[in-house]
Amino acid sequence: MKNYFLFFSGLLLLIISCKTQEKNDMQPMNLADEEKATAMANDTVRIANDELEYEIIIIDPGFNSWLYSRARPRGYYNQQYFETKNKLWVTQWNIRAMQPQRYGDLYLMAIDYEPHIDYGYEVNYMLYNYLVYFQLTTGERLGGIVPQF
Repeated sequence: MKNYFLFFSGLLLLIISCKTQEKNDMQPMNLADEEKATAMANDTVRIANDELEYEIIIIDPGFNSWLYSRARPRGYYNQQYFETKNKLWVTQWNIRAMQPQRYGDLYLMAIDYEPHIDYGYEVNYMLYNYLVYFQLTTGERLGGIVPQF
């Protein structure tokens, strides 16, 4: 079995934080709120499609809070839309990753994204949103129209 890892980092900064949340007994949090709060507190996002054995690991401070506060919700776009954008943007990303003398250290490593493989909705959703986040926060443009949420 092959394992493929898609790894992204605009500002490769690994921060491991152990933060406990204070709960207010007067305002209990529901499960969705707890998941969002936990995700926003961590700097690492791991999204895996265990059936296909693909995963995305994103280490970038600020991505989680951006994802929950500004990204379009799941279901807003279909998988084909994500795949089309991801193919364009990943191609440009990889070209830049191969030329660090020209583009600097923003593109630390190439993204292993094969257009003929069906990674599933969730992997494509996270890759798309990271690439939108990257373009909006760095001012870099990978091609095409970038949603301005």
